[in-house]
Amino acid sequence: MNIKDIRELILTIDKTNIQKVEIEEKDIRISISKSTLCENKNSQIKEEQVKQKIESEKNEKNIDHTDDEFYIVKSPIVGAFYAAPSPESKPFVKVGDEVVKGQTLCIIEAMKIMNEIESEVSGKVVEILVDNEDAVEYGQPLMKIRR
Repeated sequence: MNIKDIRELILTIDKTNIQKVEIEEKDIRISISKSTLCENKNSQIKEEQVKQKIESEKNEKNIDHTDDEFYIVKSPIVGAFYAAPSPESKPFVKVGDEVVKGQTLCIIEAMKIMNEIESEVSGKVVEILVDNEDAVEYGQPLMKIRR
């Protein structure tokens, strides 16, 4: 499969209702997924999101990072936070849920790639620090889990 074939595949998938395609050939693996959300929501940072980011930074200063009782889930990349796999789906987790190590907590979309964020600890979700569809920064706290 060459670049021209891949480009043609992407354009073809973009014109369909297909949300995800994975192709594996000998030494090549291609995974393509597309967002079902409005592109404008992801491409523009609204004034409200900027205010929320400032508020989030204030909250981050109030979080005790040295407390062994709690684990802070931080965004590994810059992108858009999604609490559920699609707008119609239930959230991956909510406050009060018990989670296990390796369980998907949320999705961060970066450059139209959906990155599942998994829990690094087992415990109980005690606080979700961002709202669905918020723009998040690298290292920004997303959730607080009691170990």
